[in-house]
Amino acid sequence: MQSARAIDPAEWRAAVEPFERSSLARSLGQLATSVLPYLLLWVAMPLSLRVSYWLTLPLALTAAGFLVRSFIVCHDCGHGAFFRSRLANRVVGYLTGLIAFLPSTGWSQEHARHHAGSGNLDRRGDGDIWTLTVAEYRAASRARRLAYRLYRHPLVLLGLGPLYVFLLNYRFWHRGEGKRARWSKVWTNLGLAVIALAASLTIGLRAYLAIQLPVILLAGTAGIWLFYVQHQFEGTYWKRTGDWDYLDQALAGASFYRLPRLLQWLTGNIGYHHIHHLSPRVPNYFLQSCHESSPLFQAVPPLTLRASLRCLRFRLWDEDAGRLVGFAAARAVPALA
Repeated sequence: MQSARAIDPAEWRAAVEPFERSSLARSLGQLATSVLPYLLLWVAMPLSLRVSYWLTLPLALTAAGFLVRSFIVCHDCGHGAFFRSRLANRVVGYLTGLIAFLPSTGWSQEHARHHAGSGNLDRRGDGDIWTLTVAEYRAASRARRLAYRLYRHPLVLLGLGPLYVFLLNYRFWHRGEGKRARWSKVWTNLGLAVIALAASLTIGLRAYLAIQLPVILLAGTAGIWLFYVQHQFEGTYWKRTGDWDYLDQALAGASFYRLPRLLQWLTGNIGYHHIHHLSPRVPNYFLQSCHESSPLFQAVPPLTLRASLRCLRFRLWDEDAGRLVGFAAARAVPALA
């Protein structure tokens, strides 16, 4: 694919502009096919517990899929792309963030920083997967290398990680957060407390946890996996500030994750992540249409579901080679290598 420096900026702006608009009918339809099924499944799961927990677990898996789809609504609201009304985006963003255990305002601010610095080696750390360069890993202390290895282990990244992120990390303030982000967590925590109390008084705390924990784990694992493969794939893009380019980071640093039709629907077309990073103002339901509208976007190589599984072997960024590598690339360091 040609470098962005060879592409006229007016060309890609003209390609995305027609899709940078929300459709009230499409937005309401997506709410009806995401949040509503999730809530109906939540009504069914306590009833299924009276029969067997083995009946509840398949329902929890299905609910997790609709929770991922509901999160995409929250995500679009955070970008101001789901509705034309700022108030509607804030209200729906809060409510859909609440069922995903996510403080919508604070998260969207962090996510905006991710978009601003995606693919920039000098701006890592804002809402992205912890990524060290080979040189940084070799220079790190033994404790830091051990922590990094544990963080990058699939059982931690995709198992313990989702529970920590959604159940603990978003419950507390962090240094450097602004007032709006902190209040976002306060209101989300209060909302979650009300939901937990209501569940305890109706179906019981034990039943609530038996349902909610697997749903959050499954949906969180899917969400972190999507975020991982959207930027940690073969041929991805990382540059220092002086060489960083906005269009390159979108078309080369964000994957075109081609999923089976059902998974694409449940994930709100977020596999067209190159389009999303090019213009976060394009609602998720127009991402595919935008991609198919221009040869510029269709030149982006797709990442298949099968090929994406190999992305787990990537651990470090090799600045000299300009690619992601495994820990074997750091074997010059005897300890932990």
